[in-house]
Amino acid sequence: MGRLFWKFFFFIMVAQLTTTFTVGFMFSLENRARNQRSNDLDLSPPAAFLIKSSVATLQYGGTDALRKLILSGERRRIYAVDENQHELLGRDVPQQLIKEARSVLNDHPDINVVGQVTASDGHTYLMFMSSPTGSGLGLLLHEDRPPRPFLPVMPMTISTIASFIFALLLAWYFSQPIRQLKSAFADAASGNLSSRLEPRMGKRNDELSDLGRDFDGMTDKLRAAMDSQRRLLHDVSHELRSPIARMQASIGLARLQPEKTAATIERIEREGVRMDRLVGELLTLSRLEAGVTGTMEEPIRMEELLDDIINDARFEAEANDRHVDGCARCNVIIKGGAELLHRAIENVVRNAIKQTATGTTIAINTQVDRDKQRLLISVIDHGPGVPEEEVQLIFEPFFRSSRTQKNSHGYGLGLTIARRIIEAHGGTIKAFNRLERGLCVDILLPYDALDVADEADQHPENHNILHPERQNA
Repeated sequence: MGRLFWKFFFFIMVAQLTTTFTVGFMFSLENRARNQRSNDLDLSPPAAFLIKSSVATLQYGGTDALRKLILSGERRRIYAVDENQHELLGRDVPQQLIKEARSVLNDHPDINVVGQVTASDGHTYLMFMSSPTGSGLGLLLHEDRPPRPFLPVMPMTISTIASFIFALLLAWYFSQPIRQLKSAFADAASGNLSSRLEPRMGKRNDELSDLGRDFDGMTDKLRAAMDSQRRLLHDVSHELRSPIARMQASIGLARLQPEKTAATIERIEREGVRMDRLVGELLTLSRLEAGVTGTMEEPIRMEELLDDIINDARFEAEANDRHVDGCARCNVIIKGGAELLHRAIENVVRNAIKQTATGTTIAINTQVDRDKQRLLISVIDHGPGVPEEEVQLIFEPFFRSSRTQKNSHGYGLGLTIARRIIEAHGGTIKAFNRLERGLCVDILLPYDALDVADEADQHPENHNILHPERQNA
């Protein structure tokens, strides 16, 4: 049993015992009040009348007549005690009540609620009535009387035992899942992220079981992050190994064939540029994942930014017998990093240029949703597309689709960097295959304001309906 168990047990037990003794004390007070009420004299006018009647009955009818009178109706509360403290009917009479009756007879003879008669049998009887509810004057007459001590010992003992068992079970119920959490955290700290808490919680449906599920979710994410890190290290080492091997081979060739030194140096220079580009992309990705994005408060006019990207894309595409069709009609302003956002969208467009078939056209569409203040940028190519099981993986580092990896000259980081940048601007990016050949990449960005009020009326094409492929995505 851990320390938390004993803390739970101690405080629950203290609460239960406090409740038990409080209830017992209240029972004691109630019993004391009940005893006080039963020991009070009846000082009411009806009591005085009944005592006078009883005195007359005893004087003229004797003890037998008084017995019959007492056994009838309310006269059962009349007591007749002789000088030897014997009650006429053999009932037990509290001594304090007898003392009070004598005190009233001697000190307050005008009240007439106590009578004293010498009967024909020679005994002198003190006659009085007990009050079932008590009276203020009666309490004043015996306020110095010590209370009768009483505690419900047996009920309190049973309650204490029940409280002990209940506190034990309740402390175990609360401390057991916490001990399991402690064990799971210890496993996670030692590197074992496969430990699952939800099956151990059983059928619990409370905050502790929610905490167990959250812990499982946390370990799943940690395991995925560690796996991703391992894959990233493996992929980086793999990508670096090839150019380093070629550089070493070139150096060896230069030593064996000095006449080819110029060509070898050119080869080494190309490999150095490739490695520099790879390291640069890795540094960019690392900064984005660490949240180091620089200032993100720069107002970006998206129409100007997209115009620059489209013009550059046209120049690059035409050099490779491909075409770009797009016209940025989106009068919105986005707060963020202009260079980062330019790079993200350009990476998507350049990837489409590489994948689209020769002689085909890449479409760049924009659409403004004023109700939700969002800008949609769609980049559509006519390439081989991506297998459905790989669509969600193309934004992962170093991933290359099985349909494109043979003719790809990049490192598989462009779309990953684009996703990180778009997410840093509060947007989303996703891809899906078109019904026809090709891939569509949608970039959804929240905007802060319109560049010019109601400029959309000048550009009705801003409100294009979704193309059929997106309706089925």
